[in-house]
Amino acid sequence: MSIRNCALESKAFTALKEVWDHRDAEAAKWRAQGKKVVGKLGFDVPDELLIAADMLPVQIYADPDRSLEETNKYLEYAFEPVVRAQFEKLIDGTYGEQLDALAISNSTDVVIRIFLYLRELHRVEPEKNLPPFAFIDWLFTRHQMHQKRNEFVMDLFRKQVEEWAGHEITDEAIREAGKICNENRQALREMAALRHGDEVHIAGSEAMVIIGAGLFMERTAHTELVRQVTEDAKSWPVLEGPRVFYTGAEHEDTALYEKIEAQGLVVVGEDINWGDRYYNRDFNLEYPVTRALVDRYMLREFSAKKAFVSQRVEALEREVEETKPEAVIFYTNLYDEVATWDMPNQRKSLAARGIKSCTFGRMLWPAAKNEDLDEKLAAFAEELKAGKGGDQ
Repeated sequence: MSIRNCALESKAFTALKEVWDHRDAEAAKWRAQGKKVVGKLGFDVPDELLIAADMLPVQIYADPDRSLEETNKYLEYAFEPVVRAQFEKLIDGTYGEQLDALAISNSTDVVIRIFLYLRELHRVEPEKNLPPFAFIDWLFTRHQMHQKRNEFVMDLFRKQVEEWAGHEITDEAIREAGKICNENRQALREMAALRHGDEVHIAGSEAMVIIGAGLFMERTAHTELVRQVTEDAKSWPVLEGPRVFYTGAEHEDTALYEKIEAQGLVVVGEDINWGDRYYNRDFNLEYPVTRALVDRYMLREFSAKKAFVSQRVEALEREVEETKPEAVIFYTNLYDEVATWDMPNQRKSLAARGIKSCTFGRMLWPAAKNEDLDEKLAAFAEELKAGKGGDQ
């Protein structure tokens, strides 16, 4: 199912879709005003710091149609396919032209390796048009000693951002940016209630556009559009069909959700960074700003790439309790299979709760390359509709 007409008739939704479809346009406008744009590689770069510095944070994303001519000179083929495509845009000059700086967080092991490759490439081939970059070396464990170290790391990154911005970033500016981001997250939660509730008014593919546009535009403007589209969506037709929750590989476009929805399934939630996890947990305005930044990014719901199996099981239990799916779709790409470590115990937990599941493993990226995916999704959907769907 493609984006529905009811969504396309909403001015707020079409404005968000315009940003989603033309992801570099807002950054170009920002730079045309003499302001700076910072790219984010990884999903634990604190937006609040960049916004406080009057810089626009934008997410690094892949172009599935782009040749990987440059990447093939440097990266092994066993790197995650999405990350290889992101790397291409970093080293072929694309992001060198579009960004003033690049912030890299160690959100996944493969991103850590990308940082090391970029650092070495900058050393041996300084003529490459790479943006200035910095690395945030978080500790993802939740002990007090590690939290203290993360506060030290965050203070270092704050100094780096001040250097990029050319001015000091005050605590007051960070708190104000925290308020802006909290309002944005609250608007997205109100939107998500129209996915997670008893009546589903917003499809997963539509939600992905609404959420994802915020990765590429000024946050206050995004908040206003989200509020408008949420009000519009209250009158959109209720979606009927088996409710499913998605977990596994990150996906940066709506193609996979559209394939799932084409089979009559309703995606009511996900735990990926381009979806529900994006707005999980607020910046605590009562804390000292460094502590609030660490708290917000290190105490969010667990990511598959930086968590123990037991933590991931508990996280999925909380998420299905909130979204109430009939089934969970596990989906991993070839060379991006960390989540498979969690799946046996997660599926066991789901089965104990009467929730069905289906696994799609070692899939090609982008999703359109998988010739039999539509047939497998159709078979699973038919089993769910017949009340026969079981663990696959």
